[in-house]
Amino acid sequence: MEGMMGHAGMAATVVRYLRSVGAPTTADHPAEAALPRPHLRAVREDERAPVDAAEFRRVLGNFATGVTVVTAPAAHGGAIHGGATPEATGPAGPAGFACQSFASLSLDPPLVSFMVARTSTTWPRIARAGVFCVNVLGADQGALCRAFAVSGADKFAGVEYDAAPVTGSPRLAGAPAWIDCAVHAVHTGGDHLIVVGRVAALGTADESAAPLLFHQGKFGDFTPHGSR
Repeated sequence: MEGMMGHAGMAATVVRYLRSVGAPTTADHPAEAALPRPHLRAVREDERAPVDAAEFRRVLGNFATGVTVVTAPAAHGGAIHGGATPEATGPAGPAGFACQSFASLSLDPPLVSFMVARTSTTWPRIARAGVFCVNVLGADQGALCRAFAVSGADKFAGVEYDAAPVTGSPRLAGAPAWIDCAVHAVHTGGDHLIVVGRVAALGTADESAAPLLFHQGKFGDFTPHGSR
């Protein structure tokens, strides 16, 4: 977040300098700076995928990501988001799943995002709750991540957690950081849904903790040869 504000400050300084020397800026001529919009269309059912699915996974696996667990409290009625139906809400109790696709999205308003497969059995329960907490996992929480990656199991069995302060979503013990959110918007993205959350509260438990990383199908950390 500090990096985002730093870039914004640098950009503002550059704009002020260009104006001082009489150079044009996009802020002065926004219409001229606008790029033409790309032509968009839906992909037809008879069109082949541009890349092989296995090759797509192999290449994208070279991008190392952090790992989170997205949790939500047990739902008691409320709105349904992203196409979820009451019949698909699953068992009672809190919901959660392991997620690599979490990212910060906006500073003002404070928004975050994550992606979830349309076939997820956990997402309808989170959608019904309408709120969630993103638990950023530490380097020693690989086993916890694996537990939340299993479908159909009681993922919270033996897991210590308390309630996030605003939404009541499970806040997992030992997670270095947490972000408490309400579902802000849901967008389609191929075979996934893009979930946008508005941040209601956030905090850290241990800013010095090393993060849990995922790279080429293995967990790792910042230590040399840290794959586990």
